Amino acid sequence: MQRTYQNPVYPDTFADPFVLKHEGVYYAYGTGPGGADGRQVPVLRSFDLVAWEPLGHALAPTGALHCWAPEVAFHAGRFYMYYSSGSADEGTDQKLRVAVADDPAGPFVDCGKVLAPDQPFSIDAHPYRHLDGQWYLFYCVDFLDVDDDHRIGTGIVVDRLLDMTTLAGQPQVVVRPHQDWHIFRKGRSMYGGVYDWHTVEGAAVQVHEGRFYCFYSGGAWERENYGVSYVVADHPLGPYRRPEGGHEALLMRSRPGIVGPGHNSFTTSPDGSQTWIVYHAWDEAQTARRMCIDRLEWEGGRPVTAGPSSGPREAPAA
Repeated sequence: MQRTYQNPVYPDTFADPFVLKHEGVYYAYGTGPGGADGRQVPVLRSFDLVAWEPLGHALAPTGALHCWAPEVAFHAGRFYMYYSSGSADEGTDQKLRVAVADDPAGPFVDCGKVLAPDQPFSIDAHPYRHLDGQWYLFYCVDFLDVDDDHRIGTGIVVDRLLDMTTLAGQPQVVVRPHQDWHIFRKGRSMYGGVYDWHTVEGAAVQVHEGRFYCFYSGGAWERENYGVSYVVADHPLGPYRRPEGGHEALLMRSRPGIVGPGHNSFTTSPDGSQTWIVYHAWDEAQTARRMCIDRLEWEGGRPVTAGPSSGPREAPAA
């Protein structure tokens, strides 16, 4: 009998899941409640992408109330966690930070610097290492100008990392909100004004046949319009092109009983032969955003997935 799995692969709240595969072991980091010891960022461990065990919380106390969307990069023997933190309502004061550890389970200790100090709001860092060894950081900032068909709201930029804790300070736009389904909230009070606020967030990069696919999640994270789409470029710094059919989320969107799938990362199966998308989704009653997985495949140069799935499916290749 073929081994199977069924979503969600972890029963408790685990939003914005990022999976690091290190020396054959998977570590998942997510947005969730802090620990009784004051640490933030729940961390899980798995050997097959299906069965996960909690390891506690990875980030040493920082004093902030909110820690969002951690992602971890391994470089020169150390682990770097990129995350945003703040204490204001709705996280409107979130700033990108980086913490360092010698073990993937932590403890990660904050470096004491803001990565994009000129931005009043910055979230959802995604570190990416190019084939030439250069590291880049994709992240989100707010845009208040109206340019072409862009909408006011949160969008994604990319910048070079001079080292693992310092940006070059030359961010390039990857994608800004540009579709009706990207709406976050109408009549939102922000920056002293009221806007129909749109959002694209949660960058995750895949390289296929020499092209760079930056996947993003758009819409309102707590509503059915939230889903995953992508833009394409020939270099990490762009320019990025929109594929046809962007009037809806191209890769993944809500289905009956599964609400708001998104904010994904990617990893490979234990044998390295398959690519898997790791994402969160609400249950139908919207009691929690829980971690799910589905296989990512390519058809005619376009990424496709059967997700968000709910029934038994073939497990990642061991």
